[in-house]
Amino acid sequence: MYVIKKKKQWSEKVFTCWIDAPWVARSASPGQFLVTINSCKGERIPMTIVDVDGDSIELLFQVVGKSTLELSKMSEGDSLYAVVGPLGNPSVLQKFDGPAVFVAGGIGVGPIYPIAKKAKEMGNKVISIMGSRSESLLVMTDQMREISDELLISTDDGSCGRKGFVTDLLREVLERNEKPSHIWAIGPAIMMKFVALTAKPFNVPLTVSLNPIMVDATGMCGVCRVYVNGENKLACVDGPEFDGYAVDYDGFMGRLTQYQEKEAVALKHYMELEG
Repeated sequence: MYVIKKKKQWSEKVFTCWIDAPWVARSASPGQFLVTINSCKGERIPMTIVDVDGDSIELLFQVVGKSTLELSKMSEGDSLYAVVGPLGNPSVLQKFDGPAVFVAGGIGVGPIYPIAKKAKEMGNKVISIMGSRSESLLVMTDQMREISDELLISTDDGSCGRKGFVTDLLREVLERNEKPSHIWAIGPAIMMKFVALTAKPFNVPLTVSLNPIMVDATGMCGVCRVYVNGENKLACVDGPEFDGYAVDYDGFMGRLTQYQEKEAVALKHYMELEG
């Protein structure tokens, strides 16, 4: 039984859940993900492991369809049908000569947090950049501030931090005398694309984490394929992290919209049944 131990609502559509999953908690490493299934007839939802506390794992998710809406309606004490993981490859971290920069867009802060936290524990200088459309959509700022030597924030409307985009702040960091040694970027595909375009002239290695549509998440179905350096890769077993300069972002974004119509039908049907 994968019991929801704690639950927090950050905004209208963003939630955190702590779930009792001892085997996953004992094996998980930063950068990995898992699959949750709400009920015996539910779909498999890939989610990043944000943090671990004893036998519990922390998940951060946004309501985007039927299954995430269903999960958001579950309460503390309810149980998920299954939790499968950890899956994917852990982040490759080391003690860098220069700062490690972590760029998070929206709920991309969830998967980037454990990577930045581990980098800090290894003795790195951590510069974190967070961005969202407005202050009301920023989540986990306190957690990121705790593990960062410097936290920079941007919002599209200027309601918190700098008015603008994470790429504006990233460019300023890259132009400093103290050159970063590595960049991680996680968030919407379009954000990661423009982070790559911004960082490439500075010749700083960039790692991105991709979360495409997945079905089995173990390499059998091929649904999560992405093009990296012109080759087919499976995000679930070859990733989820890839060289940020080698990803075909336009192809990736096109595949993300492949099932939007069917997802909308499923969500509408669920909402009608729920009244």
